[in-house]
Order: sequence, then structure tokens, then C-alpha cells
Amino acid sequence: MKYSRLFISLLFLLCAGCAPVISEQSMQLVDRTLSFDTIKKNPDQYIGRYVLVGGKIASVSNSKQAGQLEIVQFRLDSDNMPVESHQSGGRFLAMHNGFLDPLIYKPGRLVTIVGEVKGQRTMPLDRIEYDYPVIAIREVHLWSPEYVRPYPYPYDPYYPEYWWRPYGMWRPWW
Repeated sequence: MKYSRLFISLLFLLCAGCAPVISEQSMQLVDRTLSFDTIKKNPDQYIGRYVLVGGKIASVSNSKQAGQLEIVQFRLDSDNMPVESHQSGGRFLAMHNGFLDPLIYKPGRLVTIVGEVKGQRTMPLDRIEYDYPVIAIREVHLWSPEYVRPYPYPYDPYYPEYWWRPYGMWRPWW
């Protein structure tokens, strides 16, 4: 009896660690046939449809009407976490009806968003005029820096780079 309670408790803990980052209600709205590249080519054609996108925050700004994130798009892995790489589909604007705190939504942080396509906006980017797809945020997940993998996934523990660190393999206490 004592061991069955322990087993059930451990099972619940394991299942809690596998919880999705985006709610099921939001995921049911997502149109899985749409890719970011498709939306980028003609955002006005997909107004009103919901998408799952992610990337790295390039900037954050707030006005009286809304908060805005400028995001560099990256593909999502099986956990819906953006995978940083040298390839991106471009940039997009994620709009929120409230205030987006710049100390929380810092440039360089990774985000995953479910949102409604609202069209496009042309704004200056460096010395060019850039067409941004605009997505109204329904749900956003901000990835904590501790969770972001410092190594390529899947991890190979026998690759020498992971063994020859100044403080050992994992942490300074090793």
C-alpha cells in the first residue's frame, strides 16, 4: 500500500513535467496548414486565422492602445520551443491589448505565441521599409533562460565539448 502511493505520486510528478506550454483551447484554434512563410507572403489573405509561431524578441514597445513585440521568427521544435538558428522566416509584430513590461519581455528572450493574423504593417527597419505580418496575441509563453538548452538537441554526452568545461561536465559543484 505504501509503495503504491509512492508510485502514484511519482507518476503525477512525471506527468506534470510534460505539461504543454500552450493551452489546449488555444491549440484547437490554430490552423496547422499555415506556415509562417505562407503568412509572410500575403498576410491580408489570412486575416482572422489563428497561427502558432515563435522566435526571439528583437524589441518591445508600448503605447496607450497596445503593447507590441517585434519578433525574429524561428521554427518550433516538438515542445513548441523556438530553435535558434541562422535561418529565419523573417520578422513579425505581436500585438497585445495591455502593457508588455520591457523588463520581462526583454530583447533576446524566446517566445511562443498563438495569435490571430491581423494583416501587415510597413515600418522602417534599419535603412529599409519592412513589411511585418501583424499577429494579435491570444496566448504567449515566455521561455525562461534556465530552460533554454545550452547545447544542441538531441544532446550527446560523449561529445568532448560537454566534458572539457572549466568546472566539469554540468555544474560548478561537479
